[in-house]
Amino acid sequence: MEISAPGRLEVRIAPADVGKRVSVRRLTQTGRPGEKFTDTVGVLTSWDNGVLMITQRDGRTVRIEESALVAGKVVPAVPARRRGPAAGYAELAEVAARAWRPVESEWLGRWQMRAAGGFTRRANSVLPLGDPGLPLDAALLAVRRWYDERGLPAYVQTASGPDGVPEPLCAELAERGWTREVTAELWTGGLAPVADRAEGAGVVLSREADEAWLARYQRKGVSDVALRVLGQGASVWFATVPGAAGEAPAAIGRCVVDGRWAGFAAVEVDPARRRQGLATEVMAALARRALDEGASAAWLQVEESNTGARMLYDRLGFAPHHAYHHYRAPDGSGAGRP
Repeated sequence: MEISAPGRLEVRIAPADVGKRVSVRRLTQTGRPGEKFTDTVGVLTSWDNGVLMITQRDGRTVRIEESALVAGKVVPAVPARRRGPAAGYAELAEVAARAWRPVESEWLGRWQMRAAGGFTRRANSVLPLGDPGLPLDAALLAVRRWYDERGLPAYVQTASGPDGVPEPLCAELAERGWTREVTAELWTGGLAPVADRAEGAGVVLSREADEAWLARYQRKGVSDVALRVLGQGASVWFATVPGAAGEAPAAIGRCVVDGRWAGFAAVEVDPARRRQGLATEVMAALARRALDEGASAAWLQVEESNTGARMLYDRLGFAPHHAYHHYRAPDGSGAGRP
């Protein structure tokens, strides 16, 4: 919105406010009566070499010269919308898939067959994103053959909306004897409110999952294949809160930044250190880094049975977007966790 303003106000922001939600006014025209100003509200994602970058709610980034600032202040974070940022299922399904990439994949029409040596169902299941290009029974037969060639059980990942009504594929699979093994939910929320919840002090960020990080990771004996899955993504960050000397970290987390989205995963805390705010510290530190890279929205996946995690994510402003389910072929033996 462009406005006219006769006076100059006070600039009350500084580079130290990077990561916070701000409101700024900048001069866009000079040298004439009724100078023109433009107001911008969003997250201050960087302030370097006299240039501010502000990410707005719609994900667009505005570049502002420091010399053009007329006024600026830190403003309270927008209350989290209980349904999370606006997004369709297809967008989130693809973003989530890119954040947990398989070692091998092949397309069957618009069905993506994924394999990663059995490390998690998400990386070893079919992700239907449209028409498989074959009648359903023929498509399912092709799926089962593809996984059988790799010594893996065949899984199909399906979804249902917030109203709980399953998509048609769920019913079709059930009629054919496929078994629903696991149901989890994908939650979304604003990124800036997560960053505002804690200082993130004491959290160490790295591009790689080192031995210390893996020592806290719940899936023990991580293989080379698992490391490849963990390390792949548009922009991957690992967070660690160091533990006592010679001990595993007190807390860890993983985040993948992909466009406007930041996806959180593997947020784990030493059982002896729970309820000390460490999970929030980890997520806040990762959220700040994601804001620096231009993200504005967040997502994560959580199982229905994980009550503690669901309570934490609710406090941080996340809310369910959709549920997803893994259906196993009738003769499958099951493999991995979701």
